[in-house]
Amino acid sequence: MSHSAIEPAILYWGTPVVLVTTTNEDGTPNIGVMSSAFWLGNRCMLGLASSSQTTINLRRTKQCVLNLPSDNMIAQVNAISRTTGSPIVPDFKVNLGYQHVKDKFTISRLTPEKSETVGPPRIKECPVQMEAAMVGEHKMMGDLPGELQGFALAIEVMVLKTYVIDAIRKDGHANRIDPDKWRPMIMSFQHLYGLRNVEQKSTLSNIEEELYRLPSSSTPP
Repeated sequence: MSHSAIEPAILYWGTPVVLVTTTNEDGTPNIGVMSSAFWLGNRCMLGLASSSQTTINLRRTKQCVLNLPSDNMIAQVNAISRTTGSPIVPDFKVNLGYQHVKDKFTISRLTPEKSETVGPPRIKECPVQMEAAMVGEHKMMGDLPGELQGFALAIEVMVLKTYVIDAIRKDGHANRIDPDKWRPMIMSFQHLYGLRNVEQKSTLSNIEEELYRLPSSSTPP
């Protein structure tokens, strides 16, 4: 096996698509499509453009819901993937073909569902919904020149409450997901995929999941 040195413009090797719901200043909901996300314990790191409406809403309200679509929801995700809730579309998004859409629930045919611990709604059609509170941020790309400096933020949120459909729960366990039943939507280099079953079992799957559970933290912000 040989390797070649390349310089990709993007490094989207494959991560779950997340539909982030937040609340606009006028009280209406916004849906932001993103995939630069990873989880550690009950925390999630979100990589977001600093000018996006999702980021603006998150920094103002400190609340969001992380909704995970399944791989059969590509039509709904595509309907809002190149839209922005920002009334003034940034030039870089105009060049990418984005347009302003105020009511993303209607054009995507998704259904808002009332949350219990935060203001933004959950998305009923998503098999996984996580209500979350923002707890910190880190400015990225601070070494870039001019207006590109600080173009993106890494935002840390704490998951407050998680909801899943019964169809993906592991039989005989109160708090576990069956990975053979859960089919997340994965974005890899801007293309959308589902997972496939593999015959060889992961050795990490032999570890009891409860051993990873972190102690409860203080009252969220």
